[in-house]
Amino acid sequence: MDNFVQSNKRTKGQSFKKDIQYYKFCSYGFLKNLRFFDAFILLFFLETGLTFLQIGTIYTIREISVNILEIPSGIIADSLGRRRTMIFSFISYIISFLIFYFATKYFLFVIAILFYAFGDAFRTGTHKAMIFEYLKIKHWENQKVYYYGHTRSASQIGSAVSALIAAAIVFYTGSYKVIFIYSVIPYCIDLLLMISYPKELDGELKEFKKELIKKKFKKVLKTFISSIKDIQVLKITANLSVYSGFSKISKDYIQSILQTFALSLPLLFAVSDKQQISIVVGISYFVIYFITSIAARNSGNFSSFFKNLNKILNLSLILGFLMGGFCGFFYNRKLFAFSIIFFVIILIIENIRKPIGVAYLSDKTDEDILTTILSFESQIKTLTAAILAPVLGFFADKYGVGNSFIIVSAILIIISPLYFLNFKEKNNFLSIKQ
Repeated sequence: MDNFVQSNKRTKGQSFKKDIQYYKFCSYGFLKNLRFFDAFILLFFLETGLTFLQIGTIYTIREISVNILEIPSGIIADSLGRRRTMIFSFISYIISFLIFYFATKYFLFVIAILFYAFGDAFRTGTHKAMIFEYLKIKHWENQKVYYYGHTRSASQIGSAVSALIAAAIVFYTGSYKVIFIYSVIPYCIDLLLMISYPKELDGELKEFKKELIKKKFKKVLKTFISSIKDIQVLKITANLSVYSGFSKISKDYIQSILQTFALSLPLLFAVSDKQQISIVVGISYFVIYFITSIAARNSGNFSSFFKNLNKILNLSLILGFLMGGFCGFFYNRKLFAFSIIFFVIILIIENIRKPIGVAYLSDKTDEDILTTILSFESQIKTLTAAILAPVLGFFADKYGVGNSFIIVSAILIIISPLYFLNFKEKNNFLSIKQ
């Protein structure tokens, strides 16, 4: 460990090689985030005639399904192979998109969201573990924050490009439905890319043998139970995932803010309301994701200004929740531009703290169950989102969207000391002063 720390102290910024696998990792994130429906999903559901209650139940089914599948998916990935797990995940996504495109009834949307939840559960955490496995093979473990920050940056660029393409599709077709069929294309390419990943990233266990599978399951489960008993690991997980859940749910509400903002503007050229909304939403999401891409790419540089990464995670947690309160405050006063700005800051904070937190969590976790713990982190995030979604909705119905953000942000600030990290603990995976 001493040699590892000394290696970190000698590190000056990024020192990894941008080889073919680096570009594959970045391409995966870029293509994975070409979900053209993301910026218009709420508007799509409304276009199909679903009520807000039905839309809410679809979101609930998605979050609960992902939550249930998260932990076993991590165990399966560690046991059967991460690459194979990712392949099944993308197949599930593609099936989901096709069902969404052809569906006309509520129960078909439920089936589609179940396939989507399956894909999410088996993807989340697995690819991060593949990245860290590759860094281990290359002896670049001390580059976790920088390397993961670069790949997350590529994902955010994908989201930015996706928003523009989606806006163009909606503008010229006049329909939100067709964006699902277009989303199949990048996911098919990503599926082929995943097949091309080197087999050593599959993990220790590669062949499906009943005896080995049972042995691996017992080993992973035993180590996992031991890890979650560690209060430090639990606090790190909660600190990272609660804010991610808050950020995830906030993204759904920005569509309502942007739509209101778009309709409040003077008519742009000779276009319909839907075309004007598509222009405003597309451009806004492009700018938002471009900014968050820069934030993710520089998370390693940002962390080098602090002596203690625990302090970064604690302070950014409170700051992000405060931004949620300001977002609601300005929304109430119909200053939508300011409300959007503070929402963007929420996402910037998420993309700075996510690479730092994930690297920190992986460093505190047994390598044999890395995928399982990362999936556990994602499960807590999903559970947080599942809880916050109806809470935000309840307060929004009763007191308005702006007041809902203020109330929920205040609650999160009050309970945040429960998962504050110890300021005095020193980091052992990143140089204190790089």
